[in-house]
Amino acid sequence: MRTTRKQQGFTLLEIMLVVSIIVIILGVAISKLGNTTGIAKSMRVQADVQAIKTQLQLYESMNGFYPSNEQGLQALVTQPQNDPRPTRWYQLFKEMPKDPWGSNYIYRNPGLKNPGGYDLYSAGPDRQPDTGDDDPGGG
Repeated sequence: MRTTRKQQGFTLLEIMLVVSIIVIILGVAISKLGNTTGIAKSMRVQADVQAIKTQLQLYESMNGFYPSNEQGLQALVTQPQNDPRPTRWYQLFKEMPKDPWGSNYIYRNPGLKNPGGYDLYSAGPDRQPDTGDDDPGGG
């Protein structure tokens, strides 16, 4: 009487098939999550630009005009010493926020993209204004 044992286990082919499926699923998941830092930086630019716009509107409502191109956004931090001088000035920022790439936000008054008002945007990852990667921050 001879008893035969059944060999139970996985073959190399079955193991390779399961590993392949796991690799494909991980690849798809990583590609979907890949640009989260880019999205976060863009959302930060939007928040910063909105905060700066709010303070610029407050500056304009107190004085009747926006800071000049020469005064720039620094007029929200320190009182301008050149014309047009604000009649009522309050420090609206302790310091100006920098964009996610460490650069200052671009402010122009009058604006090139918005001739009737001002331009306010981030120069983007290349830190060069007026290039294709500029981030308008939703404004």
